[in-house]
Formats: sequence, structure tokens, C-alpha cells
Amino acid sequence: MSKVLVVINATGQQGGSVVNAVLGDPQLSKEYSIRGTTRDPSQASAQALAKKGVEVVKADIDDAASLKKAFEGAHVVYANTVTVYDGRAYEHEITHGRALADAAVSAGIPYYIYSTLPNGGKNSGGKLKNMGHFDGKEEVEQYIRTLPIKSAFFAPGTFMSNFTQTMAPHPAGDGTYAIFNFVSPETKFPLIATANDTGKWVAAILADFPKYEGKVLTAATALYTFNDIVEAISKASGKSVAYRQIPEENWRGFLPPTMKDHIAEMLLYIQDYGYFGENTAEKVKWSAEQARGKLTTLDEYLQANPLKLE
Repeated sequence: MSKVLVVINATGQQGGSVVNAVLGDPQLSKEYSIRGTTRDPSQASAQALAKKGVEVVKADIDDAASLKKAFEGAHVVYANTVTVYDGRAYEHEITHGRALADAAVSAGIPYYIYSTLPNGGKNSGGKLKNMGHFDGKEEVEQYIRTLPIKSAFFAPGTFMSNFTQTMAPHPAGDGTYAIFNFVSPETKFPLIATANDTGKWVAAILADFPKYEGKVLTAATALYTFNDIVEAISKASGKSVAYRQIPEENWRGFLPPTMKDHIAEMLLYIQDYGYFGENTAEKVKWSAEQARGKLTTLDEYLQANPLKLE
């Protein structure tokens, strides 16, 4: 009889990637059956999972009874929480992250994989105070380490999808395009194709939990600067795309009030301290080598998800 893997938010990018990786793995697909949680099992994305053989169950992070039911008889949980940019991201992460971990312990689940992030406040020596979900997720990670459950951690880098969506190029007014930001063009982002590749790291943990117990996989294909990113977008789109550094005050004017301090500090943190803190490059290299499958390059991602620059 296969062991039950519970995937929280199975219809999301991270959860969906974990589902696909396990189902597509010759070893893990025999070892695990998947139970995916969602707040609405009737939605099309949930029904699509059910057609793949996933047991889809309704669960809400604010409903302890629903979590208890979802975790019954499970062997391992992949837990990830959704960031809410309402000015209280830190508080949400602490509340939701602890609720999931406590429910897993209460259900007697032996293994737990948590989607975490680095703590920008700690890594900056306390200089950065508005790191929101970064700090909240890492503090939940430290809480999980105190619990009577075996745990391992997946820490995703910057999503490649950001550069086709929220951080996509805009017309520069002269027939070319630009990404406008206030940090250095040499700021290094560890990029991950979230929907494609999350599951490749989680699958590595599932295949050999003792090897990764207590460790953090700092998940990214590689480090890319803004200059690297606009070069890749230019190549993929056939358009002239540049990076333009603008004053921070001007950049802040484009963001909603509940997000601007947090996003500004996040960018400063990446520029000044490295996304994963000290030795970011070495951490990314080691973690990329652990992935169970080929990772997606930025060029490959842009070919599969083309930007339409008109």
C-alpha cells in the first residue's frame, strides 16, 4: 500500500509542480499516493488534479478541523502558504505556517516539507524591518525545527514568471522597452521556474529524506543579473529591451501603499546581502545539483512563455 503525500494548495504553482513531479517519477509514483488540498474542490484546476488520480480534499488553513481531516493517515506533508500583500504579510505567515505545522504534529505525521524563505531581517543585521513574508516564513521554519516531526525545507528563489508579469518590460517611449527599477543592474536574482521545477527539489527530498532532513534547498536554476534578464528577453522577443535604473522615490510611486516598503526592502536586501544571504552563489549551485531532473533555464522559460511586446 502506497504512502500518502499531502500537498497543501495543490492547485497552485508550487503544489501543482509537486503533484506532477511525483506522478511522473517512476519510483515515487509507486511509493506515494497524493492527497491535494484546496479551498474549492469544484474549481476546474482541482477537477483536473482529480482526473490525474489525485485525491482532492477541501481544507482551509483557518479551519483546524478541515486540516485534521486532510492529514489523517498521511506519511508526509508538503506545506506552503500563500503570501497576502495587505500590510500584514508577516503576521499571516506566522499564523498560517504554525497552524499547518501544529496540525501535522497533532495528526502524528512523521515527515514534513515546508516552503520557507531566508530571513532578511537577520541576514541584514537588523537593518531591514519590512521583509514581511520572508522573515515570517523563516521564523516558522525555526518553529518547525523545535517540533517532534522530521522536517526538510524548500526555499524558492525569485520566480521567472515575475519578468513576464509584475516586473515585465514596459515601453520606453522611443520604440524600445525597459525594465525600470532602482537597484543596481548587477543585482543577482536566483531564478526558478516555479511551476516547472518546484517538484524536482521536493522529489529529491521524498526520494531520500534522511539525506535532506534539517537542510534547506535554496532552489534556483542559477543567478541572473538584470542585465542578463533583459538580454534574455530581447533574444526571446526579438525586441530591444534594456534595464533602466531610476530613483527609488520614483519607483515607489508605481506600487500600492501596502506593498511598496516591503518590495523596496526585498530588492535592497537582494542587492546588498544576497537573496539567500552569505554564500548565496554556493548555496544555489549545491541545491541545483540536488534537483531530481533537469532545471529550466531563463531562455527556455521565455521560449515556453513568450512575452508579447507590441
